[in-house]
Amino acid sequence: MGRIAIFTDDPGWHGKQLRLAFANRGYSSEYVSLTECEFSLGCSSLPIFIPGFESSLPDAVFVRGVPGGSLQEVVLYLDILHALKAMGIPVYNNGKAIERSVDKGMTSFLLDNAGLNTPVTWVLKDRSKAVAIAEHELKLGNQLISKPLFGSQGEGVRRIEKMTDLFWLTSSGGVYYLQKFVDCEGHGFSDIRVFVIAGKAIAAMKRCGKSWLNNVARGATCEKIELNSDLAQLAIDATNALAMDYAGVDVIKDLAGNYSIIEVNSIPAWKGLESVCEVDVAGLLVDDLLSRYRHRQGGSIDKERVA
Repeated sequence: MGRIAIFTDDPGWHGKQLRLAFANRGYSSEYVSLTECEFSLGCSSLPIFIPGFESSLPDAVFVRGVPGGSLQEVVLYLDILHALKAMGIPVYNNGKAIERSVDKGMTSFLLDNAGLNTPVTWVLKDRSKAVAIAEHELKLGNQLISKPLFGSQGEGVRRIEKMTDLFWLTSSGGVYYLQKFVDCEGHGFSDIRVFVIAGKAIAAMKRCGKSWLNNVARGATCEKIELNSDLAQLAIDATNALAMDYAGVDVIKDLAGNYSIIEVNSIPAWKGLESVCEVDVAGLLVDDLLSRYRHRQGGSIDKERVA
């Protein structure tokens, strides 16, 4: 039986779904925190210590969570992922994909560089310039969103609506990330989450927020929507631009009916999606990992394909 490491600090519902999906396909899986992983070079048979995998490294790794921490700590966690991939262990999503998406500045750059529609964005250190940009946009009648470069579920995100809002405009770790606010079509506040696996958009939902933040974790309700070809292709192109195995792509349809990509998530949740769409996301993710990274004969992971 193959053995899989699921990197997470909080398995919860998603971890249980993944473990069940792996078990149904003949693989055991263990929850592991990246905070407990270490390099052990030149003094043991394995260069990487992973709790529960002391005698042999896992056949594959599913990354369900990367802990926060100091820059040095986060670099160590990503180094573990990079090292596993360098040793031929499939890492899903891999360290590079996670780096691209966890850094909102790089995400915005890669989307823009690929020619994909995403809101006008500024990333800079100089407070006077950040304030000048905000003042200029407000005078033009535009609102802005201020975000931390790193973060999720709407933490630290603020909307700049008027000049007095500039008094509390602060940097996040010394960096200002400013983005034009996009008004969505229809009534209230909403955006769209499209789930992409292996270059295919499998399902989409509309998230209707109680405020302009549309995160399910902040009380947004979910509604199934049909995927049209333009929306599906935009989400697929965004996932490809960041070179991800799978992603949750957040899109807003503006007042003119155009789609704009807000974020691309490399460790997306899918409980809300499954609550309105008849799709087994964990099963599809596990099938993709096993089918693309294992030998066609014998069922063992093909580590050479990811070296």
